[in-house]
Amino acid sequence: MESVKPSAVTPHKSKLARTLSKVLRVKSMTGIDGLENVKVDVNLNNEGNMRNKEEEELKKKMVIEALLSKVFASISTIKASYAQLQYAQSPYDPDGIQDADKFVVSELKVLSELKQCWFRKQFDFDPSPEGAIVASESKELKSVIKTYRIMGKKLESQARVKDSEIMFLKEKLEEANKQNKSIEKRLNQSGLLSSLDNLHISGLSPTHFISVLRHTVKSIRSFVKLLVNEMRSAGWDIDASVNAIIKENVVYWKEDHKCFAIESFVCREMFDSFNFPNFNLPNESIPPDRNKTQFFFARFNELKSVKAKEFLAFKPKSPFAKFCKVKYLRLVHPKMEASFFGDMKQRTNMVNSGEFPDDNKLFTLFCEMAKRVWLLHCLAFSFEPQVEIFQIGKGCRFSDVYMESVVNVNANDDDDDEVAAALAVESEPQVCFTVVPGFKIGKTVLQCQVYLSQLLQQQR
Repeated sequence: MESVKPSAVTPHKSKLARTLSKVLRVKSMTGIDGLENVKVDVNLNNEGNMRNKEEEELKKKMVIEALLSKVFASISTIKASYAQLQYAQSPYDPDGIQDADKFVVSELKVLSELKQCWFRKQFDFDPSPEGAIVASESKELKSVIKTYRIMGKKLESQARVKDSEIMFLKEKLEEANKQNKSIEKRLNQSGLLSSLDNLHISGLSPTHFISVLRHTVKSIRSFVKLLVNEMRSAGWDIDASVNAIIKENVVYWKEDHKCFAIESFVCREMFDSFNFPNFNLPNESIPPDRNKTQFFFARFNELKSVKAKEFLAFKPKSPFAKFCKVKYLRLVHPKMEASFFGDMKQRTNMVNSGEFPDDNKLFTLFCEMAKRVWLLHCLAFSFEPQVEIFQIGKGCRFSDVYMESVVNVNANDDDDDEVAAALAVESEPQVCFTVVPGFKIGKTVLQCQVYLSQLLQQQR
């Protein structure tokens, strides 16, 4: 058996080994791996698919947002058109109604088209969904602005209507005030009191006396108001006059309250001797007590329905004429009369010949005031027992049984209300002076009106 020689096989094996070694070396140096390369391609494909899917979702979201923005814009336009339609109905504007109707119909068509697009999933936004959103927002803002403008016009129209109503009501109020003043003037001139019509002495009650007293006080205040105005026009020092009337040092709550001092003086003079049957007039006889009530009630009815100056002209020597003469001469100082009228002619005529002035507003108001006081006096002595008069002295403690604050009675503004409130919280307010006297009718007490002095309260 012949043996194989190593030299014949070795060269072939060595060549194969070297080839394999080169291949392995190249592979290790380049890092090429067929399996890993396949995996990378798959991952890249997956990332691309996900990116495409996200883009599709974003596009779909933008499309829906654009669709909704168009819907909202159309709704706002319909709302604005409806507001325009309402505004055009009053006052009636046919052109405005027609325009609003066209806008509503047009936007309803747009909404119908959007509905069909939604169901068919066919959306065509030109140039893009983003552009459609911006355009819809602009359209909606224009509709909102239009709505607010229409609402503004409507409010302006309502304001004009309200202004017209206010003017109309003011005119009605002014007319009613004029009518009231006219009626009041007729009542003051004629003396007619509805509560005293067909009144019999047997039916007299405190209510009738209260009614006459209320008109008397009102007439006194009208006279005082004119008197103060005349004093100011003539250059009189109101403060000096008030200090001469009220001797004590009084601190008034308001400057206007000084008129209460003048009113107090007028009431004091007019009601002086009120408790005497003949008002303490000279040469006046009064019938016996058994006929006295009938006598005074007849006097009351005699003057009740007649104007004061007409009665004076008709009966210049009557007891009422004497009463007017005495009270006027005591109430109006000669210097005051001269400063008011330039002379004392009417005083001289009244004293010497008993003539009363005809065209004097101050005297006219005085006569009406005197008539009221005279009627009140006659009515007081028509009662059985007769009415008693009283007043409160200065420094007395306030009692709401017999008194009431003149500030409370005549409160006309917020300042007077504040004064009344301040007096209400005082523990023991005190009287400075009586303005209007009080009266007692049997057990019925008619409170006198007093002024409560701030100074006296502080000194206590």
